[in-house]
Amino acid sequence: MKYDVAIIGAGPGGIFSAYEFVKKAENLKVAVFESGYPLEKRNCPIDGVKIKTCINCETCAIMNGFGGAGAFSDGKYNITNDFGGTLYEYIGREKALELMHYVDDINMSHGGEGTKIYSTAGSEFKKLCMQNNLTLLDASVRHLGTDINYVVLENLYNELKDKVNFFFHTPVEKLEKTENNTYILRTKDDAVECDYCIVSVGRSGSKWMEQTCRDLQIKTHSNRVDIGVRVELPAVLFSHLTDELYESKIVYQTEKFEDHVRTFCMNPHGAVVNENTNGIVTVNGHSYEDPKKHTENTNFALLVSKHFSEPFKDSNGYGESIARLSNMLGGGVIVQRFGDLERGRRSTEKRIEEGTVRPTLNATPGDLSLVLPKRILDGIIEMIYALDKIAPGTANEDTLLYGVEVKFYNMEVELDNNLETCHKGLYIIGDGSGVTHSLSHASASGVFVANRIIENLT
Repeated sequence: MKYDVAIIGAGPGGIFSAYEFVKKAENLKVAVFESGYPLEKRNCPIDGVKIKTCINCETCAIMNGFGGAGAFSDGKYNITNDFGGTLYEYIGREKALELMHYVDDINMSHGGEGTKIYSTAGSEFKKLCMQNNLTLLDASVRHLGTDINYVVLENLYNELKDKVNFFFHTPVEKLEKTENNTYILRTKDDAVECDYCIVSVGRSGSKWMEQTCRDLQIKTHSNRVDIGVRVELPAVLFSHLTDELYESKIVYQTEKFEDHVRTFCMNPHGAVVNENTNGIVTVNGHSYEDPKKHTENTNFALLVSKHFSEPFKDSNGYGESIARLSNMLGGGVIVQRFGDLERGRRSTEKRIEEGTVRPTLNATPGDLSLVLPKRILDGIIEMIYALDKIAPGTANEDTLLYGVEVKFYNMEVELDNNLETCHKGLYIIGDGSGVTHSLSHASASGVFVANRIIENLT
């Protein structure tokens, strides 16, 4: 088969690339290859009753499939250049924001209408944070919720499915360049040729991306890994922040090591969930727009970013080793009361049951100090006490810490200002490029590249 454009990955970047082709160049023959399943077939077997922990499915329904890893997230689109990636370094600050707003408009016209957009602009909490050695980052945040996010993706797929050829459960095993400067995508049973190729494999495709860059001699640069825990506490303790801001990105510089610890992915009235990346079980969080699906808790991650210099280059390998240790000790995710961590003892089922915070994830009670490096754990403890000053109760003994949470970042691929590699017609977008780290930035990168290809063909 021969296509004008082949897209590898049906996450946000791939979806919005396909959307642009359908809207602006419907004569193009476009194919999308995805290792996971269509949206309606993405079902995690964990039900909390018969199956309580990850069983390592062949394809993780949470991480892979139409919508990518963001399909079952809480659907937060952060419209900002302050975090979420460095797309603006390639295409400019104004263009990046313009495309993020464009993506937001598309989401609103496909089922997201009526959802709220929050903003930190002029917030009194910015001053409160500064008074306590914390920094509140600026952003506008559109919260779709896991439920509305699903509806938006469903509507987008229905609009695309008859105009784009989707190949689900069809991972691309190898990407090759021909002598005619076209590209061959080799799957288990077939091979497809295309003139233009857009790679949008997300974080879960990091190993595939690294191998492909080696095969095609595309230069990469070492990136970082974020390691930490997910905090769960009564929603009322953070309600003064979440009611006004919903998502508050707060950064703290530790006194001991001058490391930066940040909050990430805040889920008011949400639930803590498992996440499987390349067979490693880590933790994440979701929340819903529908009040009927709200819990009594709020959860958020506390992450410490680690950058490595020569000679060590495998930042993801470092994060994986810590996550594997957690899996070895707990059989998956470990949960610990903050009071037990401070006392240097492991949590038990009895102590957690007697606590005031009811866990939303069935995790193994344990001791995170046996898993996380001391420097990282010290930073997290410092951050909890710093947050306690602006949200009293954060450092309560019954606050739950789930570990580990790891955010893997792809090696940053060397790209030009069009997000094109050294090979003409080969573009790398989304979180798989190491350039974006969020739904909004990844989606915007997909729109940007699709328009570049359309310009080349018209």
